[in-house]
Amino acid sequence: MAPKKMPKDKSGFFGVRQKPSGNFGVEFSDAGRRWWIGTYPSTHEATRAYDVAMWHAERPREHLNFPEIESRAEAEMLVPQGIKMKEISTKKPLVVVSAGETDKEAMERFSREHPEYVQAELEYY
Repeated sequence: MAPKKMPKDKSGFFGVRQKPSGNFGVEFSDAGRRWWIGTYPSTHEATRAYDVAMWHAERPREHLNFPEIESRAEAEMLVPQGIKMKEISTKKPLVVVSAGETDKEAMERFSREHPEYVQAELEYY
């Protein structure tokens, strides 16, 4: 069997990490997007849910925690509560503003709101 190329988490399984509550969260990345699968009370349920998500995403067998599972249907039977894949937003700004423009706008607003400071600076210099 070829070595797995994906890193395993501290849990010892792909896509599963223990949360402070003691439950296990499941997530993975696919084509630059992050997917949240859910939280499960045991590593067993979490790893099975991760594998179902991998079947849904049509990822290679080496990305599975249990590659011996033969089909998506078999994987889904092992997770009775099912999975709910939800894309996690990246929170990137839609419009990028240059720092120079932002500084200029901020200085204009400060000048309008605090004319006494502008006058004091003009008198000083």
